[in-house]
Amino acid sequence: MTPVNKEKEEQLLASLKHSLIVSCQPVDHGPMDKVEHILAMALAAVDGGAKGLRIEGVKNVNAVAKATNMPIVGIVKRDLIDSPIRITPFIDDVIDLAKAGASIIAFDGTQRKRPVAMLALLEAIHSSGCIAMADCADYETGLMLAQHGCTFIGSTMSGYTDMYPTPDGPDYDLVTRWVSQGIHVIAEGRYHSPERAAKAIELGAFSVTVGSAITRVEHITQWFAASIANVVLSKEVSI
Repeated sequence: MTPVNKEKEEQLLASLKHSLIVSCQPVDHGPMDKVEHILAMALAAVDGGAKGLRIEGVKNVNAVAKATNMPIVGIVKRDLIDSPIRITPFIDDVIDLAKAGASIIAFDGTQRKRPVAMLALLEAIHSSGCIAMADCADYETGLMLAQHGCTFIGSTMSGYTDMYPTPDGPDYDLVTRWVSQGIHVIAEGRYHSPERAAKAIELGAFSVTVGSAITRVEHITQWFAASIANVVLSKEVSI
């Protein structure tokens, strides 16, 4: 296993500790899903205090990396026919993201049918000179990947891998369990309010990633519209 670049790792740890990472990923094929809009989101997030950016797609990573020195968590999403793995499934994706300017490369860290083994992706990330992050769903897999040298373990996939409904809130318990093992945890997944993000840091998370609540206009609008509609419906029912 290729060792991580310790100097680069220490610099990233210092810059991201107890900070906000903003995921600038618009709704797929929506009106905001353009390189220029994603770049604008990223720069606005930096202006607002974000210390890191999560960016999907090689072209988008390249554009953002040219415009800012902020650490970029790069990913590539793919919809595969024979595997549920979407986040950075191939080694070629790792190589392309590294060339585009990603500081950190995140990959799906779940125990599901996959085209490339998790440890092979981890090795490829380290070989590319980047820092690795695993988007995990369960305690055991996250612990295993941390023990194999994955710098960051994210709760990104918790609630998104099985047949059960996705919970309304974040998986604080998973964050807490990883923190108890000394893991650099990036809390991610359903952190839809400042209060939720702050709670993750209180529980010991290294950083918090927020996406939909900041950069997905459609989702934010739907939350407000649904809340208003529920009030209107309740009044109509009571009449």
